[in-house]
Amino acid sequence: PRIRMEPGPFPEAVPARKVTVVGSELVENYTVYIIDVMDGLHRWTVKHRYSDFYELHEKLTMEKKVDRRLLPPKKILGKNSKSLVERRQKELELYLQTLLQQFPQASPTPLAYFLHFHLYEINGITAALAEELFHKGEQLLQAGEVFSLRPLQLYSVSQQLRLATPTCLSGDARTDLGHILDFTCRLRYLKISGSRGPVGTSNIEESSLPFDLSVFKSLLQIEISDCSSQQIQGLPSLRASLATLSLHRSTESMISILVPEASEFPQWEPEGAEPGCPVTALVPVWRHLTTLDMSHNCIGAVDDSVKLIPKVEFLDLSYNHLSSVENLQHLYSLVHVDLSYNRLRSLEAAHTRLGNIKTLSLAGNHLETLSGLSKLYSLVNLDLSHNQLAQLEEIRNIGALPCLEKLNLSSNPMCIIPDYRTKVLAQFGDRAAEVSLDCRATTEKELDTVEVLKAIQKAKEVKDRMSSSDKKISEDSRASAAPPASSSSSSSSSCPSQGNHVCIRLCLAEGV
Repeated sequence: PRIRMEPGPFPEAVPARKVTVVGSELVENYTVYIIDVMDGLHRWTVKHRYSDFYELHEKLTMEKKVDRRLLPPKKILGKNSKSLVERRQKELELYLQTLLQQFPQASPTPLAYFLHFHLYEINGITAALAEELFHKGEQLLQAGEVFSLRPLQLYSVSQQLRLATPTCLSGDARTDLGHILDFTCRLRYLKISGSRGPVGTSNIEESSLPFDLSVFKSLLQIEISDCSSQQIQGLPSLRASLATLSLHRSTESMISILVPEASEFPQWEPEGAEPGCPVTALVPVWRHLTTLDMSHNCIGAVDDSVKLIPKVEFLDLSYNHLSSVENLQHLYSLVHVDLSYNRLRSLEAAHTRLGNIKTLSLAGNHLETLSGLSKLYSLVNLDLSHNQLAQLEEIRNIGALPCLEKLNLSSNPMCIIPDYRTKVLAQFGDRAAEVSLDCRATTEKELDTVEVLKAIQKAKEVKDRMSSSDKKISEDSRASAAPPASSSSSSSSSCPSQGNHVCIRLCLAEGV
């Protein structure tokens, strides 16, 4: 059965090991024995034929002085008979169990590889990684290449550091843990790729294994995919050096990655900020982070953790679950923003949060209006493809943007309107020649058509003004032609008032 361990504290005890030969199968003309290996809660399957056992035994007798009589002898006749296979199965199991008892602390390298410890067991994994870095580590660092690690490898290193065991159990200096620590201290570019489901033939679920990133002291760039935010530990230690952070299929919130301390201190503020209310923690900012790619996650909101990344210029939140965009006003340095393939229906007053950006992708949302984009005066590239834009009038909201050069409206309902391209380009007036629409430069023929449309529009506007003027003149004429009010009625309406005024004046003059 597969065992999924919940992320939690690293275990402190060395797990018990057990090996069992559980069966066999006939492959072509030889028998393969199926070996079940258990290491604590982890278990995996290994398959070997008898000749593999014999080769292992030869190495162990030469290198470790193992008793040559320990391995059951070869059989020439009837080697695939059921009775022999069943008897040999028990004998080979006893052989492997004896070897594990003989080497309880660290298995010899031939035995470790035979039982796939280098793939699934903590000591074997770290020994294999240390030996690889012993041979290639310096070359990799000099080349400045991206180095890839799996969560299981990082978990093994973290576990080794927590156990009170020597850094070189096998006695082979090439497998010393120090080679790994020296490499991680100087590594600049790291990629961590997790997996969904069990690893290889094991029951190990990588997404349940916690690992600590604090062993990396000089990282400039890290990419993490298919992990769980709960298993990633030591992220705050990267704040002093990291310039690029990419995280995919690993989190439901930004705060769990940018401010993991928030789980312990709900009232926090960025270090150096003036707290507006009592706080329980001042959290250091990501000093050098300029690129944040958290695309392909399940993020539902841009929370206030972005206060800790004031220098970010490139922000990718595509393929998430955003229905609104908040808090981006804290990112004063933003230049490129990707919000494509979310759940946005509108983006009101976008300039209050995205004032100085040059590139904005809103592809694959549910936008029906562009009214909130009319004041993005620095915008150069705008991708609005795969939305719900149906009315050409919406283009007027972006037609006056002075720097816009590339506009993508493909796969919107308005694209089926006859002469769609020229009608859109006409909204840009004299700048139509400078705008590339749907990844296509504007042609001379389209510009000629745009000029015709502009002339028609101007003629229509002149006609509308003249029509409006004629209407006003007509109304004025009708007003002047109306019969004047009768003198009797006017005198009857005005005289009493005038008489009263005269009466008042006379009375005052006479001192009444």
